[in-house]
Order: sequence, then C-alpha cells, then structure tokens
Amino acid sequence: MEALKRTLVFDDIKENIYGLTESDAAKNLDIYGKNVLKEGKKKSWLKALLSQFTDLMIIILIVSSVISFFMGENSEGIAILVIIILNGLLGFFQEMRTEKAMKALMSMAAPHARVIRDGITKDIPADMVVPKDLIVIEAGDRVPADSVIIEANSLFVDESMLTGESVPASKSEISRRAHKQDGIANTNLLYMGSMVTNGTGKAVVVATGMDTEMGKIADMIVTAGVQETPLQKRLEKLGEIIVTLCLIICAVVALMGILRGEPIVQMLLGGISLAVAAVPEGLPAVVTIALAIGVRRMVQRNALIRRLPAVETLGCATVICSDKTGTLTENRMTVVSAYAGKNLYTLEKNSKNRMVILSKGKEIRAEKAFALRLLLKTGVICGNARLAEIKGKKKDALDIEGDPTEVALVRAAIDSGIDKNAVDSYYSRVREIPFDSDRKLMSVLCSTNKGELFLFTKGAPEVILERSNKILIGDYEREMTFDERDNVMKECRKMTAMGLRVIGCAYRTVEKSQVRSDRLEEKLVFIGLSGMTDPPRKEALEAVYRCRKAGIKTVMITGDHKETAKAIASTLDIYRDGDHVLTGSEMDQMTDNQLENVCNKTTVYARVYPRHKLRIVRAYRRKGHIVAMTGDGVNDAPAVKDADIGIAMGKSGTDVTRQSAAMIIMDDNFSSIVAAVEEGRNIYSNIRKFIRYLLSCNVGEVLTMFLASLMGLPIPLLPAQILIVNLATDGLPAIALGLEPGEPEIMNKPPRSPNESIFAHGLSGVITIRGILIALSTLASFFIVFASSKNLAIARTSALVTMVLSQLIHVFECKSENRGLFEINIFSNMYLLLAVISSVIMLLGVIYLPFMIPVFGTVPLKSHEWMISGGISLLVPIIFGIWRDVKNKR
Repeated sequence: MEALKRTLVFDDIKENIYGLTESDAAKNLDIYGKNVLKEGKKKSWLKALLSQFTDLMIIILIVSSVISFFMGENSEGIAILVIIILNGLLGFFQEMRTEKAMKALMSMAAPHARVIRDGITKDIPADMVVPKDLIVIEAGDRVPADSVIIEANSLFVDESMLTGESVPASKSEISRRAHKQDGIANTNLLYMGSMVTNGTGKAVVVATGMDTEMGKIADMIVTAGVQETPLQKRLEKLGEIIVTLCLIICAVVALMGILRGEPIVQMLLGGISLAVAAVPEGLPAVVTIALAIGVRRMVQRNALIRRLPAVETLGCATVICSDKTGTLTENRMTVVSAYAGKNLYTLEKNSKNRMVILSKGKEIRAEKAFALRLLLKTGVICGNARLAEIKGKKKDALDIEGDPTEVALVRAAIDSGIDKNAVDSYYSRVREIPFDSDRKLMSVLCSTNKGELFLFTKGAPEVILERSNKILIGDYEREMTFDERDNVMKECRKMTAMGLRVIGCAYRTVEKSQVRSDRLEEKLVFIGLSGMTDPPRKEALEAVYRCRKAGIKTVMITGDHKETAKAIASTLDIYRDGDHVLTGSEMDQMTDNQLENVCNKTTVYARVYPRHKLRIVRAYRRKGHIVAMTGDGVNDAPAVKDADIGIAMGKSGTDVTRQSAAMIIMDDNFSSIVAAVEEGRNIYSNIRKFIRYLLSCNVGEVLTMFLASLMGLPIPLLPAQILIVNLATDGLPAIALGLEPGEPEIMNKPPRSPNESIFAHGLSGVITIRGILIALSTLASFFIVFASSKNLAIARTSALVTMVLSQLIHVFECKSENRGLFEINIFSNMYLLLAVISSVIMLLGVIYLPFMIPVFGTVPLKSHEWMISGGISLLVPIIFGIWRDVKNKR
C-alpha cells in the first residue's frame, strides 16, 4: 500500500476527477487482484479430526479399551471410547474456529460500491473495486477499500471498528498544494469496512483486499496462534508420567509373580487388569464434565463459553486487557457538566433515573437558570439528531438517532425538561452552515414564530470564544472582558482534564439582510460549555475492585486521547498514582524488549491500533502472565484470538471477534468476567481435588500388588476384583467430586502462577502418603484375615472391602484441601453422597449376590471379618488426620 501511495498520491489522485476507464480498471484488476480478504490455508476436516487422536494418553486409552473388550469388560471399554471420542470432537471444533473468523470478517466488507468509470457513476460489486478507482460515498455507506479523499462535504466516518473511538472522525480532502508524501494525513484517508455517518465525498482507492488495514487485521487473525491452556499442558505431562510409571510397575508385578511360580495366564491378566485400573482414564472425563458444569453456570450468569478450557484459563488470569468503549463504558456519550452564566453545573441521574442538575452542591431547576436553559436549547436547535418512534415500548421510552455528540446534547435537554418538538416548532430552520474541520463550527439560522432571526452556533470552545465579543450573564448580554475569557478557558481545561469532550455554544440576532452573509459566525454572544463523556458502567467499578482483590491486574486499552483515557481509568480505579500511561506512538518507538520492561507498570494504553493491541498482549504473555483480552470491534479480534483467553461482547461485538473469542459476555457486562474468574478458580480447585482422589487410589492399588509381590504373598486381588475396585471408586464418586460447590474464600487468593505445578502446595506429598496408607491397610486386612481363616478367597474379599471403603472414605477427605474429614460438611454435595452410596451397594452386590460370586471370586464375609476390614478402613483417615496436624504445626 505504501509503495502504491507514493506513485499515486500527487500525480494521479489530484487529477483523477473522472475516474478510470473500464479498460484501465480491467488492467488493474489483473495486476492487483480482486478486492477480497483471502483465507489462510485450509486444513482438511478429516486431517483435523484424526490429529485429535495422536496424543500418547489417548493412544494408551485406546489400547486399554481394546484390552477391556478382550477381557469381557464391555462397559469399561465403551466408557473409555466415549471419553476418547468426546475429547476428539471438542479439539476438532476448536480447530475450525479460524476459518469461521475469516468468513465473518469477509462478510463485513461492503458488498457493493459506487465508482465513477468513463465519467459515469456505476454500482459494482465491491470485490471488483481496484486501485485508482474513484469511489463515491455518502452517509450510510460502508467504505469498500482504503482510499484517499479528494472531495469532502461535512464528511464524518465511524472508525470505531478499527480505532475504538466512539465519536465519528471528521474527514477532509487532500491538499491540492501538497508536493510530498507527508501531505496525506489520517484525516484524508478512508478505511475499508468503516461506516460513513454524515456528509458526502469522493475518494481514490489506494489499497484493496489484503493490502488494506482490514486486510492486515485478517492476516493477523490467521497468524495469531491458538495456545494450549495451562491445564491442558499439565494434564498432558501428568498423563504421560502416570502411564509410563504404571506400565513399568505392572510389568514388574506380573514378572515377579511368574518368577515366584504363580500361574502365567493369571499374572498376565493381573498385570493387564492392574494397568487398566492404574491408567486414569477418568482424568479426561472429569475435566470435561467439570468444565461443562462451569459452562452451564456461566450461561446462567450471562457468559457463554465457546471453548471448555477457557473457564479454567480465566481462573488463573493475572492480567485482563479490556477495551474501553462499550466494555468498561456504556458506549453512549452523555453530558455530565455545563458552564453557563459564569456558573458551573453538574448533570447526573438519581436513583429513579431522573436528571438532577446541581450547582454549588444544591439542586436547581433548568428553567430557573436562563443561560443554562439556553445552552441546552442550543444543543437541540444546532444539530441534526432526530427522535425515533419506538413501538411496543413504554411511553417514556426514547430513542434518539444521529451523531453521538448531538444525541448527547439532545438527550441532556430532554432529560432536563425541554420539549424538542416544541423547540423545533418555535424555531424554524432557515439555513444550516455545516461543520467542517477548518472552521470547527456548525451553525443553524432560525426564524421564530414572531419573525425574529437567530443564529445558534456550536463547536470548539476556543473558536467560539474567538468569534464572541459578548457573554450571556443571567438573562442579559454584556461585553466580554479579558478575565471572563480567561475564566471560560480555565473551566474548559478543567473539563478536559476530567476526560470530558467540551463543546462551546453561542448565539446572535441576525437581520434579514444578513441571511446569506458569509460573516454570520462573528460577533457572537457566548452562552457556555457542555462537557460530555462516555460514562463508565456502574457495575464496572465493582468488577475492577473484585479483580484487584483477587490479585488480577486490569489494563485499559483504547483509541482515546491520553488524558481522556487516564481520567476514565482513574474513575474506575484502574489507574492509580505512579502507574504509567502509554500511547501507540510511544509504543512505535519501543522494541519488544522495552515494551516488556514497562508493561507491568502500565495500566492504560491510549491511541492504539490493532498492531499495538497484539504487541501488548504478547508482551504480557512473554512476562509470564496469563492474559485475558476483552473486545468487541474488528480491531480487537487478533489480540482476542492470541490471548490466553479471548472475551467478546455479545451485544455490540462483531462476528469476527465472537468467532475468535473463547468466551462471549452476552450482556456486555464487565462484571460477568469476575463471575467467570470465580468459576474458573472453582473448577481448577475441583480438578485438583479429583486428581488428589484418583491418584491416591491408583497409587494404593498399584502399591498393594507391588508390595505383595515383594513380600512373597499371594496376589491379594484377582484381575476381576481390581476392575470392580476401578469401577466402584473411579466412576461416579470421582465424577461427583467435580460437582463440588466453590469454597467461599476462593476470590480472596491471588492467581496461581502460570508455571505452577498441578501438584503444588504439597499435593504430591498428600497423594503419596494417602496412597501408601491405602496399600498398607489393604495388605493388613488381607494378611490378618488370611492368617485367621487360612482361606485365600475370604482374605481377598476382605482386602477388596478394605480398599473400596478406604477409597470411598477418602473421597470425602478430598472435598477440601484445608480442612480434615471431621471439619467438612458431607451434605454440601448430594451428588457425591449418592455416588458413594451406589458404590457401597455395588460392593455388597459383588459379595452377596450368588451370580456375582463366581465371576469376581468373592465369598460372603462374617461380622468379625467386616469389623476387621471396616475398622482398618476407618483407621486410615485417623492416621492421615494425625499426619496432617503434625505437618500443619511444623
């Protein structure tokens, strides 16, 4: 695009007032190609689907499933296959996201465009627009390609999708006197996909397709990576370690049994059964189920999760990069301050949503302040905002259409008790002098019902003051003194420092002979100033506070000016004294390393563009942060996609961002993110509880068989008994543990480190100790009963009872990492209680149902044998509780 600009700007652009010929357009089409956004290289759906089943953990589970079918355990085999297919499909749908994002981005481009070719205005498909084409635009058009303006009439363009600015940008034509590349300013450029909100114009196309700014965004979306979540990485490593260790130990157990003289077939089956039991095939299932539960809870709180691991990732987020417009603010300009008649007024809504006007701390009525009322009326008269009729709503419902600034002025007047229809009927418009960027003014000449002529003017305060020689004090005019001019500018600077956009208003009487004069906007009577802002969401302040309390840094990224951004961030408590505010131009002067060095101290990024946002996200990630990025416009999509967790707005967000995001906030409410953080932490906590339970049980099972082989004992559990232990304890109880409600103090803790092990905070030690206790108690039960009964079947049944009961008791211990068995509420999770009861019933059925006894090699136990097995099972949590007390004291 830059090279093209250099050849076009001062030769063809200024001269291209009749457009291309059709033959020239055809040649350019051959050279530059169609005006379309190209998609990245597609990956076949079959290849994407098959790639989901190449993970080592998945391969081992497939082998385990085959072994289960071979051994007649069809239900076990089916369960494993269902888990494998479910996870494969989830990964497959995740891979398709980039293609959807590109299609959504392509749909935003203008489908048609008006161009001048052969001197005739023609309507053509937008993809046929070529460089050097002369396009014609007017209010309501979407710009088909990046262009340089050669003619502009009161032209304003909404570029919020690219820049984040909530106020339409004023555009002007390129200077005909310029003779160098610097002659093109941003005000002379139109960008593909932006919307014309006011005026008309003509422009010469300088870039099409992927060479446009939107094309660069599309390219960033393709190149931005989709990263694995921390949980996925940890569970992948965990699975590999567990599988390797279990297979080695199971092979050793089988080999030692064979060397000791045990039947070869029985030991091979025992080793295979132990492998099936030891490999935690429930691990992917419980994670999927726990995250799915989080999704359901989030939907109830207006957050839609598009990718299951997003809930967990957000739970460990350390930085939330939030777009200002529409996310932290209401995306609605609102007048909050006014200066008229040498008095300062504050305009705010009370608890009943009624406008209240305060002056010096006291409420006043607008009709009692003449200058203020005229200021508000001027906002109604001097503008083109219109009231829209809304059918099916309450009578007091009001919709105002037009430029956001003019809408804000009209809304303030109406909320203050001024009837717009009455004002419009009293003041009939005679002439309008449109706003332009050179004058920085807009004026409307009106005739009253009495035949009087008045000119009402609004614009930049300094320009209004310069053209005024009088000031309105009370209800009369007088000559403006130097001190009064100085005081007005001081008030203007105060408003600007508060992040307000300030508009000045004035008026004058006009003689009939002056109606067509070019000097109407002189000798004005200064009325006052209106200060407006895009107000922060009321709930955003509380959300930011909760994030800060949870140890999460909130960063505001916006296209606004530095001072405006700083003021709004201060209101939300995002910016505090000592924090840095960084602008896009300052970032352009920095290397990536320099940006990394200052990002931890920076809370506000102002005047940024898409490339800046992506750099910001990547800088935080390189510093080791888990980054969440919220956004709604096209400009946010690359950063949203590249962040660890991308959050799109459901109401105001574009399809591009929604397709790129992992989570969508359906009500555009920043506070919903806090709910997601809390849910994510709860989910991760529940997964840790599950891992603690599952691995303790698996360690106990493997050690029981391994230690029995080392001590020369007969195998304490038959292959079928190992599988029933696996089914009774690793099934419903483990899954129900993932349904645990969140602990109340979860949001008072700082985020866990992105590099923190899943076994952090002593979890590995707890698992090991608990597994050893389960194994020792099972062997003790086996040895004691075998010594007293001299019956191997009774001893094995007792060992089975002890192992199952020990694990079912342990599942209640896993409800909390901070409290012991006798400190928790076992009724807080009824699903868990019912799962444990069903497992006990299953155990009793295996022991006492006649058709089950030969299958599992069990025998009914007598009361004293139950006392031994049950008593030893209860000893385990007591011993473990003593160990916990000693550890905590130490």
